[in-house]
This record gives sequence, C-alpha cells and structure tokens, in this order.
Amino acid sequence: MSFIDGLINECDIALKTLSFKKSGTDRPYPSDTKTLNLTKNEKSLSAKLMRVNLAGEVAAQALYRGQAMVCKDKDVKAHLIQAGDEETDHLIWCKKRLEDLDGKPSILNPIWYAGSFAIGAFFGSMGEKTSLGFVEETEKQVVKHLERHLERISPNDYETINILKTMRADEDEHAQEAAENGSESLSDPTKKFMSLTAKLMTSSSAYI
Repeated sequence: MSFIDGLINECDIALKTLSFKKSGTDRPYPSDTKTLNLTKNEKSLSAKLMRVNLAGEVAAQALYRGQAMVCKDKDVKAHLIQAGDEETDHLIWCKKRLEDLDGKPSILNPIWYAGSFAIGAFFGSMGEKTSLGFVEETEKQVVKHLERHLERISPNDYETINILKTMRADEDEHAQEAAENGSESLSDPTKKFMSLTAKLMTSSSAYI
C-alpha cells in the first residue's frame, strides 16, 4: 500500500470512528439486562462518566492506528491492529450506553482523535519496544481510571458497571500482552506526561 493509499485509509477509519460506524469484533454487549429506575443524579453521573469513557475509546482508536501506521514489525503491527479492533467493541458499548442514558458524545472527540493519532505515531516511530511500552503504560493508566469510575458509579447501575468491568479486564489483558511481547518501560517524565494528557481529556470531556 502506498503512502497516499495508507493516508486515505486512515482518514476513512478516522471518519468511521468519529461517526461511531466502525465495526468491532462482534462480541456480545456485556449486560443482557437493562438498568431501570435510576435517580436523576445517578443517571446524570453515569452519563457523564460514559461520555468520558467514550472519548477515551476514541483516543484509544487513534493511538493504536497511529502506532500501527509507522510500525515496521509485522507481528507487532498485527498485535496493535487486533488490540485496536477489540477497543472498538468498547467504543460501541460506550456509545450505546451513553445513548440509553440520554447523553451526548463530547464535541471535542475530533481533537482527541487527531492528537492521539499524532502521539501514537510519535511513540511508534521510536521502535517496537518503546511502542509496546507505550501500550502497556497506557492500558495500566486506563485500568486505574476505570477502577475510579467503578468506585463512583451507583451500585444500582449494574449495566454500566458490567461494561466497565469488561473493559477493565480487556485493558489489563492488553497491558500484559504488550509486556509479553517485549515492551520497554517508559521514563517517569513520559509516564507523567501521559497522565497529565489523559487528565486534560477526561476533565474536559466530562462537560464539553
């Protein structure tokens, strides 16, 4: 595939992601029973948290695509694409749950996609071990983020809880797979930068 063809393909994937028309692995929705009778405050909190998680999944798509685009190792590239496809399931689930809660996606999602794609490509260009290290650290931070949400969500909203628990298990697995494939630990300043960037995204997406 030529550079131009690759660029066109990435633009197509970006548009599908931002319009939530990208298909995943067709895994079943994590909860087969609808949550009923949430209070107004419980519903509002769930919607806010799921809007944040949806923005995070948009960013995750871009990170993986950016890394995969510049990756030269076929096996690592296949791993990145597969992990990205599994993350698409999360995107679909978060979008569905947000709609059920009468919430709307963050209008900043296109910015998060563009920025995350650039960050993914940057770390991907630093070599496979660094790229996998970036995946491992990202997923570890996401696991902590989801655990904080699980502590805040109403115990009555078991539908959202089931989604977040399934996502947490997937993110933990992706981190372990990156480590098993030879990830290289990132520097503390890099980890701090990643944490601050994530905080900026989550705090703004909760309201905008």
